[in-house]
Amino acid sequence: MKFSIEHRDRVAVVTSKVEKLDALHAPDLKAELVQLAKQGHLNIVLDLSESRYCDSSGLSAVLVGNRLCRDEQGTFVLCGLQPTVEKLVQISQLDRVLNITPTVDEAVDFVYMEATERELGADHQNSSKS
Repeated sequence: MKFSIEHRDRVAVVTSKVEKLDALHAPDLKAELVQLAKQGHLNIVLDLSESRYCDSSGLSAVLVGNRLCRDEQGTFVLCGLQPTVEKLVQISQLDRVLNITPTVDEAVDFVYMEATERELGADHQNSSKS
């Protein structure tokens, strides 16, 4: 198994079990993320703590996950970045685009915070229309 999926309330936590998130494994990750989105999962956390290497195809899969969540008004969070992966994310300036946290728990908390803010914003819009 290359990726494990754990469901926590309104969040799907995808954990990479591959050491190298490269052209060999990125299509599988992309497929997992698309499948989760099709099943209605709007909030996805991707834990890369076991992946020591990532190339452009791995980053592309990460960006697909981010776009899928964003398009459905959900939240995508990347966590557990190893130093080499973190450096690649920074060099490609994706740290400006992606939500990144150190741990899975912090990522899940971030998703809940974003969901609460969206709900409060929707409530505020609805009440101001009345």
